Amino acid sequence: MPAVLAAAWSLLAAAFLAALVLVPRLRRAGVVSGLLQDLVRYGKTKRGCGQRPGWLRLLQVPKRWFTHFYVVSVLWNSFLLIGLFQAEFLGGSLPSWIQHVHRSLGRDSQSEDTDSEHFSALLVLLLLWLHSCRRLAECLWTSVFSNGVIHIVQYCFGLGYYIAVGSTVLCQVPNNVRNGKELSVQICWYHVVGVTMYIWASLHQHRCLVILAHLRKSKSGKVISLSHSVPFGDWFERVSCPHYFAELLIYVSMAITLGFHNVTWWCVVMYVLFNQALAAVLCHEFYQKNFSSYPKHRKAFIPFVF
Repeated sequence: MPAVLAAAWSLLAAAFLAALVLVPRLRRAGVVSGLLQDLVRYGKTKRGCGQRPGWLRLLQVPKRWFTHFYVVSVLWNSFLLIGLFQAEFLGGSLPSWIQHVHRSLGRDSQSEDTDSEHFSALLVLLLLWLHSCRRLAECLWTSVFSNGVIHIVQYCFGLGYYIAVGSTVLCQVPNNVRNGKELSVQICWYHVVGVTMYIWASLHQHRCLVILAHLRKSKSGKVISLSHSVPFGDWFERVSCPHYFAELLIYVSMAITLGFHNVTWWCVVMYVLFNQALAAVLCHEFYQKNFSSYPKHRKAFIPFVF
């Protein structure tokens, strides 16, 4: 049932909303435990939290392991994309175990469906795969990771997330797929709007990641520092974490591509909103605390708003 997936993503969104609201207040009150700090912070935002107990330090892995998320995402979404393409266009069928999960979490096989819905799901899965490929390439050849760390729970959660998000897209297609009939591609106006927004947000996200990488490189491209500096240019003129804002816009673009009405995917968008907002607030706090001349007009996450 789609309600199961929507409820699961809603619970995750609510958890991160609670963290977004409560963690900064509890920290100011001095009642946030070291474990909770470790579970919501990563990389540079762990600084200033005091010395962590030895057992907590044993549960951390390098932040550069973020790359593993996109390796998993590229491989998993490639598998899903190939399977769905074969089922939609070549008269094949999805593997039986995927069909079982699909029946458990997806739409009823007897649900009314249209070619535009099938094409929308296929297109969104393609966009998600392209997004993962780009982010993997950026992790390998653009980004310069410091010696920051993440908690092992965050690492495992991230791996699971990138499997779950692709599976969620697949579950938006009726279980019977096409019953052997070829998919008739119907491009609708919202596909054009969604893909255009996706490209726009992706370009800005890439530019912002390049700006961050250049802070640690010489003009020749050689890494000369792993320290943190204040970034300028592109959307950094308005917010501290424009790459997080662009991530949100990318997921919104997928919701548009699905035709606006997909409740489950809007729950995914809400999760991304609160997840990225929490990370942005913590980064914004880091910049303000460590750079006295940090631009006061910059918001943390959404230009002019938040």
